[in-house]
Amino acid sequence: MERIVFHRALQEEELVKFISYLITRREEAEKDAQDALSRLGIENITSGKIKTVSPAGETEEEPEGERAKKILNYARMYEDSVDTVSQSLQTVIDEEDLDYMGLRFNMTNFMENLMGRYQELFNLASVKSKDKLTFYHLLNVTILSMYFSSKVGYAKDDVLDVGIAALFHDVGKLYVSQKILKKKAKLEEEEFMRIKEHAVLGTELLFKYMNSLGILPAVVAFEHHLRYDLKGYPKLSFPKLPHPVSLIVSICDVYDALAQVRSYKRDYPPLKIYNIMMKEKGGLFDPELLDKFFKIIGIWPVGTIVSLSDGRIAVVRDANEEDIFRPKVEVIHPEEKKGFIDLSEQKELEIKASLNAFTEGKEYIKYI
Repeated sequence: MERIVFHRALQEEELVKFISYLITRREEAEKDAQDALSRLGIENITSGKIKTVSPAGETEEEPEGERAKKILNYARMYEDSVDTVSQSLQTVIDEEDLDYMGLRFNMTNFMENLMGRYQELFNLASVKSKDKLTFYHLLNVTILSMYFSSKVGYAKDDVLDVGIAALFHDVGKLYVSQKILKKKAKLEEEEFMRIKEHAVLGTELLFKYMNSLGILPAVVAFEHHLRYDLKGYPKLSFPKLPHPVSLIVSICDVYDALAQVRSYKRDYPPLKIYNIMMKEKGGLFDPELLDKFFKIIGIWPVGTIVSLSDGRIAVVRDANEEDIFRPKVEVIHPEEKKGFIDLSEQKELEIKASLNAFTEGKEYIKYI
């Protein structure tokens, strides 16, 4: 028994039975604790193992086999995480009991296994089913927000809180008709107003979970469309700068939305995303946070396939905070010119363009 959850409806009689079970001699106890609790009529205490995901790639196979296993494990990890995200969101939407400890353990898994690998997440989400796009987006925003907050100095527990707030920031939008959200034509005024209400709807939902989740998710749900200049929505009766976590989530939310394919747009290349977001510096986004974001993530995220000015093809392996236009790359084509290059040290070279991993860069995707 690694994990015990006490539900709100717990009765004294059940607690007494549970304590009696705990002090039962090991040889007399059933192996499966949850089965034993059910047989005893204990409905409001659940137990089990701590859910963890092994880091991808722990294998002693040959390099090619190791690479294939890493990709498979990583894809499964990401898919399992999307399922976990959807279940947690559905629980809140249905206003059911939320397994807070389970949620926090999952956030720890995200932090340990998925943080800092945005481009890989994007590539995996790009080939997944369209009906789960919202959940892939929310997972990406969650992981990006956790990674960003950790890099700007948040403590581990605070990073987990940021992740939970990011996960639920758009829960109100899931209340809005999917027909409206997926509509290709221009929205009618009434439809647009319904979508704008999602911040308030989400806040009202999350107020009901303050005892377990705390106030931060409700604050972020309310503020993530306020904008740094307070010209967004919902409208405030008095000016108040959004919470720092709301400003972090807002940046990560827009960044991932621009990178993903939507019914009304194709995915934008990294440099275009950078240019679009920088135009909103001081308006939609906190100027200082936005600069820090791109210093940490880089213009071309780790895992981006790029063509260099001399015709070689490379994969970005590390951002360069001192010069975000010149990351560290690994040349992957042509074969005879393979190797690592720090573009900040070779001023004659620069990135000419990014290659979409599923179109012009498809033949190089195995190197990501």
